[in-house]
Amino acid sequence: MSAHMIDIVNLVKRYQTGTVSFEALKGVDVQIDRGELVSIVGPSGSGKSTMMNIIGCLDIPTSGKYTLDDQDVTKLTPNQLADIRNRKIGFVFQAFNLLPYATAFENVEVPLLFARVGGRKRKQRILDLLDRVGLADKVNNKPTEMSGGEMQRVAIARALANEPEVILADEPTGNLDSSSGGGIVELFHELWREGKTIVVITHDSALAAQTERIIHIRDGLIEKVTHGNQQGRRAAHVA
Repeated sequence: MSAHMIDIVNLVKRYQTGTVSFEALKGVDVQIDRGELVSIVGPSGSGKSTMMNIIGCLDIPTSGKYTLDDQDVTKLTPNQLADIRNRKIGFVFQAFNLLPYATAFENVEVPLLFARVGGRKRKQRILDLLDRVGLADKVNNKPTEMSGGEMQRVAIARALANEPEVILADEPTGNLDSSSGGGIVELFHELWREGKTIVVITHDSALAAQTERIIHIRDGLIEKVTHGNQQGRRAAHVA
């Protein structure tokens, strides 16, 4: 088993609009270890959203190789990519992407239904997850009855439903005040210390600083890689 959960080599993503071609990623190399907490940062148009879509198996590269958990996902069919997304990756988005008329319980239930998890096991899993994110008392609440921070916690519980190898978070604190955002960051730290691989896509340098490693992307290229202030924290915690 490779030490790398994510291994991207010479990855190019080119978009074609009529006769106009645009390279969003220009041959990038990225390796993220199992159990690592990493952020990918860059200004608008830098290629970080394209990188997120490819890491999350929402899109495929034009060329290059992407290996996720020792599986080459570059050549998979759309159905195979959907299966990988449901089993291997938990998504957390800035806009929460919750079903507005469904309860917290029902929102967390969605990926478990797709995975055909049995009724009794499914119910217990949902209750355990909502308790895990501090929302045991919000099981029957709908998004309209919750704060932004609570909605993001529901989204994290949903992301964890199928016990994914990777948590992929796109601007996870972007719609939250500093207090709620701080609580979400601490929840990510707890998951990281438990061994989850977490990738945060953000333009927020303060959020990026709360990770182990910061991958800076600009104009479709990796500009540099720096260390965040969580360097070595997980090892110290485990020890």
